[in-house]
Amino acid sequence: MEYYHVVFTLPAPISAIAWYNKRVIYGLLFDIAAETLRTIAADPKHLGADIGATLVLHTWGSALTHHPHVHGIVPGGGLSATGDRWIACRPGFFLPVRVLSRLFRRRFLEALMDAHQRGWLQFFGEYAQLADRAIFAQWLAPLRASEWFVYAKRPFAGPEAVLAYLSRYTHRVAIANQRLLAFDGRSVRFRWKDYREKGRTRYKAMTLESGEFMRRFLLHVLPGGFHRIRHYGLLANPVRRANLAKIRTLLGVGPKLSPSPHDAVIVDRPT
Repeated sequence: MEYYHVVFTLPAPISAIAWYNKRVIYGLLFDIAAETLRTIAADPKHLGADIGATLVLHTWGSALTHHPHVHGIVPGGGLSATGDRWIACRPGFFLPVRVLSRLFRRRFLEALMDAHQRGWLQFFGEYAQLADRAIFAQWLAPLRASEWFVYAKRPFAGPEAVLAYLSRYTHRVAIANQRLLAFDGRSVRFRWKDYREKGRTRYKAMTLESGEFMRRFLLHVLPGGFHRIRHYGLLANPVRRANLAKIRTLLGVGPKLSPSPHDAVIVDRPT
């Protein structure tokens, strides 16, 4: 079975207000990304199946900037509406990213407007005026026409590759120790990757004053008790074991013949 890697990213303006509203906006990012995947997958024009997904939240770019996005690990198929048949996606192709992007954009903006109307959002400084409902709606308007970044990477090489990915990234922090190059008491020098460039020139070094380095690092501290690994659909915690047993039966696969990354206990430590 193939496993697909899908990334959903928030546009910069929403990232700017997410810093003051982490629990609400990060929660919406998780739930709307999962809803988008399941809605498009359930459409008979695409897959016509109920799927599962494991989503992992990252909030940083390589230079420690605030860049909230979720990485989705999704098996390449799902159960039929009747639950008695496994429907596999086409080899090498999961779901159309443009369709995913458009639905994600629409549903996220609807949910964000609803959160505003319920009084769940806070605004400070240059964004204080967005507390007004009409001004907030006007501020959102350009985002309804812009392209939102949804990216489907090539399938993982196999279940072992998925496990390797999860083991590397599920509890990763904003910067790994090996990227730190020097500290002279006043500034920190570290390696970063400039994704706008190709080849070896994308690997660069940056020096930040220590206070600015700490400010950027602390941008990525999550609210207390917030889970940054979440499972949805067929892989949701209450139903995962039963669904995996059913899928193995439908595929005629014993539990030990083909290791599944979802057999592993993936524990999310609240951060």
